[in-house]
Amino acid sequence: MAAKTVSVDELRANKTKDKFYILIHGKVYNVTKFLDEHPGGDEVILAEGGQDATEAFEDVGHSDEARALLPGMYVGDIDPATGTSLKSAAAAAQASKVAGAVQQTSNMMYFLPLGLLGAYFGWRYYTTGSA
Repeated sequence: MAAKTVSVDELRANKTKDKFYILIHGKVYNVTKFLDEHPGGDEVILAEGGQDATEAFEDVGHSDEARALLPGMYVGDIDPATGTSLKSAAAAAQASKVAGAVQQTSNMMYFLPLGLLGAYFGWRYYTTGSA
């Protein structure tokens, strides 16, 4: 029997507590029954609904026992035609977060030294009467 193909729209539509799908390594899993049993709490899974949860799944370092549960929850493979847009959207969101952090850091790189320099000259002016 061929594996079912799941579209991105179907993946995104099934992210309620009644029917919850996640994507891990290109495979879609129905984790609805596991939400209440998850050792880290249901909120960590709920945060990954409707998107590629591969990175979050691998970052935690799930045990062999946790990986053994996946085949029982398997729904099908993500549609290759639409699955690439899901990954590119996730990559774009991550790139946007990184760019925002870099911009914020580079602004602080200028304002902090200038603020300290201004404070020094202000202190010197008020304590000695001249700069």
